[in-house]
Amino acid sequence: MEHETASSQLEALGNAIRLRIYRMLVRAGGEGMPVGALQERLSMPASTLSHHCKKLLETGLITRERRGTTLICRAHYPAMHALIGYLADECCADSTTSSTRGEH
Repeated sequence: MEHETASSQLEALGNAIRLRIYRMLVRAGGEGMPVGALQERLSMPASTLSHHCKKLLETGLITRERRGTTLICRAHYPAMHALIGYLADECCADSTTSSTRGEH
């Protein structure tokens, strides 16, 4: 993963509302969640939800699919795993003591 990609994804998740949306989508699993259900759960105007989903979509953290008149949002798990890996891969790499390497 490139540094810029990780930075933009972390920036997107740094917003409390977007983090809440993202966690809801992660919990929803592979089937995702209709935008209407997200809006209902969050008690949020459609335009506000759209703004936040757009940012998550632009950074690759979620995907959207239209099924007829319903828009389904899903967490994009490969992006999530890549971001987590980016953060954890070099854990303790510069540690001078072997006892701290690899402890997360």
